[in-house]
Amino acid sequence: MTVRLHWFLPTTGDDRGVVGVTAADSLRSRDTGRPPTLDYLTQVARAAEAAGFEAVLTPTGSDCEDSWLTTAALIPQTTRLKFLVAFRPGVIAPPLAAQMAATYQRLSGGRLLLNIVTGSDADEQRSYGDFLGHDERYARTDEFLGLLRTAWSGQPYDFEGVHYRVAGGTLRRPPRTPPPVFFGGSSQAALPVAARHADTYLTWGEPPAAVARKIARVRELADAQGRELSYGIRLHVISRDTAEEAWAEADRILDTLDPAAVRAAQRRFAASESTGQRAMAALSGGRTDDLEIHPNLWAGFGLVRPGAGTALVGSHEQVAERIEEYASLGLEHFVLSGQPHLEEAIRFGECVRPLLASRGRLAAA
Repeated sequence: MTVRLHWFLPTTGDDRGVVGVTAADSLRSRDTGRPPTLDYLTQVARAAEAAGFEAVLTPTGSDCEDSWLTTAALIPQTTRLKFLVAFRPGVIAPPLAAQMAATYQRLSGGRLLLNIVTGSDADEQRSYGDFLGHDERYARTDEFLGLLRTAWSGQPYDFEGVHYRVAGGTLRRPPRTPPPVFFGGSSQAALPVAARHADTYLTWGEPPAAVARKIARVRELADAQGRELSYGIRLHVISRDTAEEAWAEADRILDTLDPAAVRAAQRRFAASESTGQRAMAALSGGRTDDLEIHPNLWAGFGLVRPGAGTALVGSHEQVAERIEEYASLGLEHFVLSGQPHLEEAIRFGECVRPLLASRGRLAAA
């Protein structure tokens, strides 16, 4: 299978380690070596574009800049780069989201991708005024995505469900091309929603056998709906000229972590409502040695970082081989990141991307 490469936009800030983690705050703090200014994010976006990445994922949450506003500001700073905008259905009404996406598509020339994030930990959800439980949030997302598709059709509609009610809904200027919907979630409540609504199911970087099992389950559910999805994975990368250099960089990052921050983060992750977050934390088990959980797959980021917690570590050839291994499972979209994101985008574009291209692994631009 050919692959599509995407990068990450560090709207929390950037650094040479795991961004801004402290013992007092197991999530990322805002004190980073490189603040997420428009100038810096423009540099990262342009570097990703020049390096041949198709899109950049922009995260959502209380610790980062707003994904819609930030990426809209970057539209005129780039020419072809797409923006994978993460947002949470629970904090925005479906008709407004449909209108925003349609406007974005017109202003950007069709460069919007949507990453649906059903929720975070309960405390952060409540800080946004969202008090629904885990499974209820996925039920609401199910309604939300159905309404989104309905609005994009351009036809008038009424809707009355458990979570939303719309009377006389209209989108007078629907998008000529609706943005593709990326969707993640590992729980039993999440997978059927992905099967019904996602264009691309996105998973975090578990070992290949675990990823294969998850994809098989989503594919089975999608088949029952008469739908065909594409699949993607979210990973960090530490790619160097030699494997020794790459693992030395992983060790350097590990040495920067405060043991108290690791303990605090692990307690938080263990109590998380997110099935995927608990799975990420379980890959390391809180230990700081023996973190290579599959050849060239390192669980060090997950010691303190919420969300994606694994990295491909090795020589450029080894990183390319691992991407090919995941691609052989049916994964098409690779959403990658490296710290700092500016230099690592360039390094990957110069050193790994040509290897994938020479092996016929890159999808046509």
